[in-house]
Amino acid sequence: MDFPSSVQYLYSLGNEVKSIKLGLDRIRRLLAGLDHPERFCPVIHVAGTNGKGSVCSMIDSGLREAGFRTGFYTSPHLVSPTERVRIGGAPVSEADFTRAFDAVHSCAITLLEQGDIDCHPTYFETVTAMAFWLFREAKVERIVLEVGLGGRLDATNAVDPLLSVITPVDLDHQQYLGNTLEEIALEKAGIIKPGRPLVLGLQHVEIHHLFVADEIEDVASWSITGLELRVDGCRYVASKAGVALEIDCPLAGGHQVGNSLTAAVALAKLGISPATIRAGIAKATWPGRLELICRQPMIYLDGAHNPAAARRLSEFVQRHFSGCEIWIVFGVMRDKEVAEIANALFPLAHRLLITHADQARSLEPEAILALAPHPNATIHDRVPDALKALADAPAKAVIFVTGSLFVVGEARPLLQ
Repeated sequence: MDFPSSVQYLYSLGNEVKSIKLGLDRIRRLLAGLDHPERFCPVIHVAGTNGKGSVCSMIDSGLREAGFRTGFYTSPHLVSPTERVRIGGAPVSEADFTRAFDAVHSCAITLLEQGDIDCHPTYFETVTAMAFWLFREAKVERIVLEVGLGGRLDATNAVDPLLSVITPVDLDHQQYLGNTLEEIALEKAGIIKPGRPLVLGLQHVEIHHLFVADEIEDVASWSITGLELRVDGCRYVASKAGVALEIDCPLAGGHQVGNSLTAAVALAKLGISPATIRAGIAKATWPGRLELICRQPMIYLDGAHNPAAARRLSEFVQRHFSGCEIWIVFGVMRDKEVAEIANALFPLAHRLLITHADQARSLEPEAILALAPHPNATIHDRVPDALKALADAPAKAVIFVTGSLFVVGEARPLLQ
């Protein structure tokens, strides 16, 4: 099968979220049929509501700086599904992606014919197995594995990790994970394994006690001094029990202080030296998350797709751009907490450009404005149309393209 056909088949399996089948039996049988590629090398497994992608990116960068050949699995992608599987910091080629699909799909068909699985593995299960297959083929030395949704029943949880990491937990995907912080936290805590250490990111006080492991390194127990917050990152020193980690994080937003500290503590737990941690984190990139894509005018891309992420974006705008003219390009998926996200962001906007990603789950612009009216809003049927309207923005305006990673994914190549 060629690359476009493999991608089309994956999409035919159904929307990644709507067709999700939480549970580990199918992925375990699939991985067994592939001779367990997930057991090939040590895994760092990362769950959480917000920040897990950033943390994974910084851990991956730190491990590469230490000389490891890494495999990094993440989701969703912005432009191409090849972005989900990275080896040595770079997305796999379309040819390798296709080879992995052929191997996994062939195994799935055999298992179906034998009656060993109940249906073809889902989109996410298939790509997860493809990632492990590719990592084994490439003989990577460490795998950084981002949970897709939840943790306990997520397909990535078929691993026995060297280290588990849990970033801040908040409300998101309640229809799958539960309606309270406590219920969601217990799903995230499902990646904790007996006898394996846990690095715990900053958590709400009321759920902190739910994360129980034989060995816990709590990021909250580290102290921070000399903090500098910039429009393009942060710098500080973290210390605990005589150990000092100098951090120079190139990812923007005050929330990246906690994320970078979580990544640094995880790297230290893995035996990486402080100097290497600093150098590795300083080289990290994470496209589409408060990414400064253009400087004249300033345009940021940020997939703030849930209320907690929207609040963090709002804090960033108010901290660094108070008094500036703010333009927001916004589109969102219909299964999100639209009103809460919009209420965090819309009051910041002098001009609001509502649009619609080329995706079945996108909420119509009219429905967005019905939930959260704005006096200076305009509707643009497609993301490219909204971006063209930015030609009217003053040179000193600060523009944010946000609300959904699908919107960001469409905008990014056009703005580049």
